[in-house]
Amino acid sequence: MSTNSSTVGQLLLQGSACISWKQDVEGAVYHLANCLLLLGFMGGSGVYGCFYLFGFLSAGYLCCVLWGWFSACGVDIVLWSFLLALVCLLQLAHLVYRLREDTLPEEFDLLYKALYLPLQVPLQTYKEIVHCCEEQVLTLATEQTYAVEGETPINRLSLLLSGRVRVSQDGQFLHYIFPYQFMDSPEWESLQPSEDGVFQVTLTAETSCSYISWPRKSLHLLLTKERYISCLFSALLGYDISEKLYTLNDKLFAKFGLRFDIRLPSLYHVLGPTAAGAGPESEKGDEEVCESSVSPPQGTPTSLQQTAPCSPSPAATNLPAPPSRARMSRPDSGILEIDDFPLISPFGFSGKVAAGRMP
Repeated sequence: MSTNSSTVGQLLLQGSACISWKQDVEGAVYHLANCLLLLGFMGGSGVYGCFYLFGFLSAGYLCCVLWGWFSACGVDIVLWSFLLALVCLLQLAHLVYRLREDTLPEEFDLLYKALYLPLQVPLQTYKEIVHCCEEQVLTLATEQTYAVEGETPINRLSLLLSGRVRVSQDGQFLHYIFPYQFMDSPEWESLQPSEDGVFQVTLTAETSCSYISWPRKSLHLLLTKERYISCLFSALLGYDISEKLYTLNDKLFAKFGLRFDIRLPSLYHVLGPTAAGAGPESEKGDEEVCESSVSPPQGTPTSLQQTAPCSPSPAATNLPAPPSRARMSRPDSGILEIDDFPLISPFGFSGKVAAGRMP
């Protein structure tokens, strides 16, 4: 240990091994090479940071090659600088190849940024979803039908990329489908994977439209295999169906002119006693009868008072029968009447309302 320390001390005392320092400085190429290397090592992370880093390092080491060839006249300087420049150029070529491999068509890239990127879906997972639809963008001409009521089988799930689609039933307009909305999400959720069915509505393109479509069997296979993608589609489809329901709610009015909410409790109270003919006056009369039956007679001791149960009104107990399927011709308006809808229970929608479509 003492021997090593004495050797290091002698080297420090002896100073530099250089006998004489050069009086003139190196040329401009040498200083340019060092400036480029300095800028290169200041690069950040990520793909573009790597482009910045290896781009400046390649230029800096190429300048070192020129300096070693023309000024320093050193074979080792030229060889090492050339080797380092070659490695940096190969790394740049690899980055370009990876970027071209990860590049998606314009339509799918816009879809990813609009719908999947806000949900922080990994790009590799998105590629599996795109691969399931075979990366094909389909088109619809103006007034071309995507599905016909009672005829088109439910064998796919489609997402609108551009344009506008009109949804109608029996010639009555229901709502529109806009870009980045599913075209047949209610139909998809209404059937089990092993079931078959047909559309209950007609979907017609009002403008030139483009969309992507997943085959039903292929998408079910992907959802069964990938749990994360299954949860992702479940959330997207649920949100899409709720948007369609609340779009219909904007057109839904009671006969007495008051718009009601589509959420279950308030909708049930409107369609229950009121639809059976019990208007506000009859409801108020029922409340007065209940109050009179509950109030005890005067002069009766409090200890002997017994509260008579308030019997429900016949309108509240006897729910109205579901309306017949025959539809009356209606004017071309955006208002849907109450009687056009099937009966709704307080625990969930029945009939087509559960599938997200209202007639």
